[in-house]
Amino acid sequence: MMVMATTTSTAAHTSLVSVTLEVADPEAARRFYSAFGVDAYIRLRASEAQSTGFRGFTLALTVSGPATVDGFVGAAVEAGATVLKPAARSLWGYGGVVRAPDGTIWKIATSAKKDTGPATGEIDEVVLLIGVEDVKATRQFYVGRGLSVAKSFGGKYAEFAPGRAGEVKLALYKRRALAKDLGVPAEGTGSHRIVLGGTADAFTDADGFAWEAAASPAATPS
Repeated sequence: MMVMATTTSTAAHTSLVSVTLEVADPEAARRFYSAFGVDAYIRLRASEAQSTGFRGFTLALTVSGPATVDGFVGAAVEAGATVLKPAARSLWGYGGVVRAPDGTIWKIATSAKKDTGPATGEIDEVVLLIGVEDVKATRQFYVGRGLSVAKSFGGKYAEFAPGRAGEVKLALYKRRALAKDLGVPAEGTGSHRIVLGGTADAFTDADGFAWEAAASPAATPS
């Protein structure tokens, strides 16, 4: 049985306030994310950095019910996304996985197995889930950087408290487990093609995820 623990830090409080995706064609990506309905949660930056295979992260949307999951998956596919895992029921609810034209993987899910109302375009929560080799060590690294742990399940999973309501949450998961959940091979090389904006100085973690100083909240249109 896994025991949930919380961890606090004596460092100055830090939080994730922006998520920037590095893409080859920012205008095309902007059109896609606007059609997908998630453009308020991300920023875009032009980049030609080489990247092959799994980039080590996913952006996960939590929504109210299966019909809303289907709506987001359908909008993404219509705008050019590729389905990695068709939306379906599971032990945990209902969800599906798509890959955006720029290569970013998105998971859309709900804990509800049946709809209790009509589909909406509302998003309850957005989580940036990064795959790491050592969850415990990375959790402690981030605690040392001033992030506050909201949930922690041993060496399996850790979630950090957001700076304010509406911001993207940051969570850690084992890289291979994350890839399996998304339906892709775990292997990948090159750039992650993502930059995390925080309320502290720039740094890079042990798995190569880069942070930069950012002053604006994530829930601002790109």
